Amino acid sequence: MADFRLETERLILRDWRGDADWAAFFRATNTPAVMEWLGGMLDDKGIATQRARVENCAATHGHCFWLVERRADGGHLAGEVLGFCGLKRADAPGSTVTGEVEIGWRLREDAWGQGYAREAAEASLEAGFTRFGAEQIVALTVIDNRPSWGLMKRLGMHRRAELDYADARYDPPWRDSIVYSITRGEWEQQQ
Repeated sequence: MADFRLETERLILRDWRGDADWAAFFRATNTPAVMEWLGGMLDDKGIATQRARVENCAATHGHCFWLVERRADGGHLAGEVLGFCGLKRADAPGSTVTGEVEIGWRLREDAWGQGYAREAAEASLEAGFTRFGAEQIVALTVIDNRPSWGLMKRLGMHRRAELDYADARYDPPWRDSIVYSITRGEWEQQQ
């Protein structure tokens, strides 16, 4: 799906446009605070690997995590890259949810606590169920990442402890992934 774009009241979620987008994203999000529960800060190799994974995912499935930017509405972050949010196919080695539609997000620290992650995630869930035909959407994090699983709960997702798994790519505290999910029917009941 070329030139994908979602707009919410305050945000634009869109396809990546190349090097400038990626540079702005990593400059804003490859920080100790943002990466605390995501495996730690990335070196140049990690940055290249992550970019390639997202671009390959988008090429294969027609979409992946989208760039999130603040709409030009006069706010202090107007037009700036806030991070990413969107949908991909779960593909972590050893995952119990491989192939499921997975929602994910990562926003810069000065955008936290303002409802941006929820706004972007709600738009992504809607796209997943209405545009992409998902029957279920999962989300992954680690148990200590309370803000992330707190948002999952606020989105109406439910803990699926029977699907938790160890991600062998990481050492503790990043290894043990916990799973939340929401079905199309559950999402429709919230609308």
